[in-house]
Amino acid sequence: MEPRIKERPASKTNEKVKEPEQFKVVLLNDHYTTMDFVVEVLVIIFHKSIEDANMIMLDVHQKGRGVVGVYTWDVATTKMEQVHVAAKSNEFPLRCIVEPA
Repeated sequence: MEPRIKERPASKTNEKVKEPEQFKVVLLNDHYTTMDFVVEVLVIIFHKSIEDANMIMLDVHQKGRGVVGVYTWDVATTKMEQVHVAAKSNEFPLRCIVEPA
């Protein structure tokens, strides 16, 4: 009995797989969110070390914004939403945005 499905010959296309577009997640400074809470968010949501979290928090505090990391769109927007949910549930106005990298 001959097999019903025959193998297709290998395609000789030179398709290049495009890397997914990358986006920066940026925390924005405000005058109400505590520095401790920002560090906590960076450690829990973004898995930063205490040292890295403190450096990013100081950027947010001193420069008005701090880049947390670079991710694909889905990951970046999910992290942004997690920040907003955590901030709201702790009654802080901490904002987070996503920008093209």
